[in-house]
Amino acid sequence: MDTKKRSVVKSVTWRIVGIVILGAITYAFTGSLAASAGITVLFNAIRLVLYYWHERVWEKVEWGRIRHPLSHYAVRGDLTEEDHEVIRRFLEDREFMTQRPEYEI
Repeated sequence: MDTKKRSVVKSVTWRIVGIVILGAITYAFTGSLAASAGITVLFNAIRLVLYYWHERVWEKVEWGRIRHPLSHYAVRGDLTEEDHEVIRRFLEDREFMTQRPEYEI
């Protein structure tokens, strides 16, 4: 899950791209730097807020996600080698290690 800070940064960087494109288009149509700037700022401020909330809502939707098979287990930070071996065998027995080799313990 993304943090709220990550969602904000993603929103801002994506909108910078939109600002540049919309600014160029509105200036090409209006020929006015002031009108172009006003339209671009207003439009992108609205889009930034909407994108942030759109991201936060989608973070709550489980559809289409592939979850690590152990993600629903609480895990201690101090796992022993034996713990790692039990987990590895669990994943191998259920063929997760061959289906999704990028899973890490």
